[in-house]
Amino acid sequence: MSLPETFLFRQDDTHRLIPKIYSDEPYGPLRSIAEDAEHLAAIAELDRATDKLVYAENNLLPGISVGELVFGVPHARIINAAFTHATPLGGRFNSPDRGAWYAGFEIETSQAEIAFHRTVHLAEVGVFEDQMSWVDYLADFGGQFHELRKDRRFTACLNPDSYMASQGLADQLLKVESLGVVYPSVRYSEGTCLACFRPAVVAHVRTGTHYQLTWTGQPQPAITSLR
Repeated sequence: MSLPETFLFRQDDTHRLIPKIYSDEPYGPLRSIAEDAEHLAAIAELDRATDKLVYAENNLLPGISVGELVFGVPHARIINAAFTHATPLGGRFNSPDRGAWYAGFEIETSQAEIAFHRTVHLAEVGVFEDQMSWVDYLADFGGQFHELRKDRRFTACLNPDSYMASQGLADQLLKVESLGVVYPSVRYSEGTCLACFRPAVVAHVRTGTHYQLTWTGQPQPAITSLR
């Protein structure tokens, strides 16, 4: 398979939206069901027993080694989780065995991307009633990335309904030690996305605005800035 061209680029202030319940409070979701501190400690221990991030930190995941993870930097847990908690079917440029750090150059791009995927989940149950809070994690990137914008050879990698071609390309790029890819957003026509393959390349991570997405019977959510 031919590979995309690489280019040296710098992009600061990229946007990755993460559900607030998964933000930097590691046991936030568990606190809501814990009866007391002792109960929280017990269910937290059970949670760690199946936590892929814990597996990765002990070099027990097939897709990523502990040597690739980052430690001692702000939001290290958030960075590492992006690469260790891949979805069961994978993403556009990652397999089920190894995640990637996806981000939009524009906040509107990230909003459109997460709204699309959440709406798909709601459509599966046939009820467009939901409210979720998300945290914007900003990060800076620089280096040699593979370029997919305006490269017609890789149109199949931007298929809105299939990740087959893009996951195949990602597999090839990982083998040549690619840092990641820059590509046009599939969900927001004016947007640009990146998929970073290496935790160490995700730089200067910090939190930005919180957003609330609300579905009230329609597939398109209302988006509100919380702060």
